[in-house]
Amino acid sequence: MTEHDSNPAGAYDVNIGLEVHAQLRTSSKMFCGCSASYGAPPNTRTCPTCLGLPGALPVPNARAVDLAVTVALALGCAVNARSSFARKHYFYPDLPKGYQITQHDRPLATGGSLSWRSAGRTRTVRLVRVHLEEDAGKSLHEGFPDSAESAYLDFNRSGVPLVEIVTEPDLASAADAAEFARRLRATLVAIGASDASMEEGGLRCDANVSLRRRSERALGVRTEIKNLNSFRALQRALEFEITRQARVLDAGGRVVIETRLWDEAGGRTVGMRTKEDSEDYRYFPEPDLPPLAVTAERLARLRAALPELPDACAARLTSAYGLGDDDAGALARTPGLASYFERTAQASGDAAAACLWVRGELSRRLDEAGLTIEGSRIAPQALGELIRMTASGVVSASAAKQILGRMMATGGSAAAIAAADGLLQESGPAALDALVDATLAKHPVQVAQYRAGKRAVAGFLVGQVMQASGGRANPAAVDRLVRARLDPPGP
Repeated sequence: MTEHDSNPAGAYDVNIGLEVHAQLRTSSKMFCGCSASYGAPPNTRTCPTCLGLPGALPVPNARAVDLAVTVALALGCAVNARSSFARKHYFYPDLPKGYQITQHDRPLATGGSLSWRSAGRTRTVRLVRVHLEEDAGKSLHEGFPDSAESAYLDFNRSGVPLVEIVTEPDLASAADAAEFARRLRATLVAIGASDASMEEGGLRCDANVSLRRRSERALGVRTEIKNLNSFRALQRALEFEITRQARVLDAGGRVVIETRLWDEAGGRTVGMRTKEDSEDYRYFPEPDLPPLAVTAERLARLRAALPELPDACAARLTSAYGLGDDDAGALARTPGLASYFERTAQASGDAAAACLWVRGELSRRLDEAGLTIEGSRIAPQALGELIRMTASGVVSASAAKQILGRMMATGGSAAAIAAADGLLQESGPAALDALVDATLAKHPVQVAQYRAGKRAVAGFLVGQVMQASGGRANPAAVDRLVRARLDPPGP
């Protein structure tokens, strides 16, 4: 293993900053009334405003502004009473106006941070700013008969409202960058600001990374990796880029300021273009939009409406239910899962078992079916009933998993499914006595071995009774009866 394989940065400090773009959860676009929803046929959700046709004027989406302010408040930012929009000029086929309406020198909010604990220490990433902007369209390069010669344009996303969250270069590893993005996504979803679906383009990251020798104070030359649309891609792209830059510097070369793309198939970053400076975009104030005002009353209303944030939720789950940090954090970061767990815990009377089922078997089955917890047909009260039945020995653990599968398919109750499918455990002494007696009579050798001191053979005999019962006998009750038959009575 080389030094770079075990430590990609080698003798360098790594500085990573992220620019995260999240689609805001609105029904219409940022500056017009076109639908902002995903999945429509290409170019069916456009109008003169989002296409940039002459004479069309933008009108800000008040709901988008409220959601962006909510994001800023959740991240501890200072929201500016007045901010302004600007035109960011660049020429690309999917940008119909030839500029993007965004915020530049007077953003919606500044400062703030996001912190989390991991491996016994707290990581804090400072934020530079949170601002509003519109999305561009989409260039389609694959899937057409002439894709080798032509590109197609879909302007449905043009004008979709985005909030951009820009961090300081406080991240020191690819793993930390991916974890920051996960926790930021959890926050955006928890406050209802964004669905943050990376598969649909609702959350995208640009990553800026630079290396510097540990003896130096100034940041190194940075490269930017554009449009990373999964946590795995973010981490892998940064790992590759850190290793690439370290090798360039080790060889006495210079890192070039540039924008790079992640090649998923090749597992590498590739050069796209030289990196633009702010001057290259020729920012100037958007003449068709007045300054954006956020009144104190509006700010107070949005602050009061903030829901519980994931970190606070995790701390409460740990305190109220005795969960470990990993379990509490995972429940709090997954949309809807913490609430579902709490209702299951209350219905079952056993928080530990509820966590085990919700995070384990239920989540596994939902993932396999491509469903979220909201799409499950199993109510928390129904799962609580199944947990109680398992704990009391009415059904076995293996039967409970079968019952859960039927509950997902039918939405029926655990008790009704167990009765209909013959999955209730037999615990009655009369039926079990007969099974135990018959089994011991069939296996005299093992009985003699047990009584001669080979105690482990009891497990074999219990298994034989369970097999004879078709798996319906209560294992704990069978074990007690077998041992009572085999052990000599006390004096």
